[in-house]
Amino acid sequence: MILKTERLVLRPWKETDAECLYHFAKNPKIGPIAGWPPHESVEESLEIIKTVFSKKETYAITIDDNAIGAIGLLFYPYTNHFWGENGVELGYWIGEEYWGQGLAVEAAEELLKHAFEDLKIEKIHACFIYENHQSKRVLEKLGFRYFCDKENTDIYGNETREMAMFLEKE
Repeated sequence: MILKTERLVLRPWKETDAECLYHFAKNPKIGPIAGWPPHESVEESLEIIKTVFSKKETYAITIDDNAIGAIGLLFYPYTNHFWGENGVELGYWIGEEYWGQGLAVEAAEELLKHAFEDLKIEKIHACFIYENHQSKRVLEKLGFRYFCDKENTDIYGNETREMAMFLEKE
């Protein structure tokens, strides 16, 4: 599946995207605030493409076929203690060079449209770490509403607070 917006193409990740992914994912301003450690090599980025980014409904956010971020829906086929049965979670990040241009919102609007219209999903959740004000703003622009706060342990073993939001099909 390929999804298109005015400025972006959302497409499946390719192994040839590993260098682009590494360029953005090595930035310590990206991963930790999204819940994962910075990438340490192109090989690590390639492994992420082969495993994490190979899942259904996971897309490279591209401009001129260059990957600048990722967006996807995380499906839980079992009863999830937090989201509930068959919960779907929206996840996304975009390279720092592209912050502040509305691209994360643009990509997410297209994926949400696909989720509700084509996949017939009724409810989508998203979380962000309190310190990630940009992610909160993206979700607010998309129409997500506050759901609850939750405690979490980050990748470094530190307790963190996250805010959860949700969007339901109207």
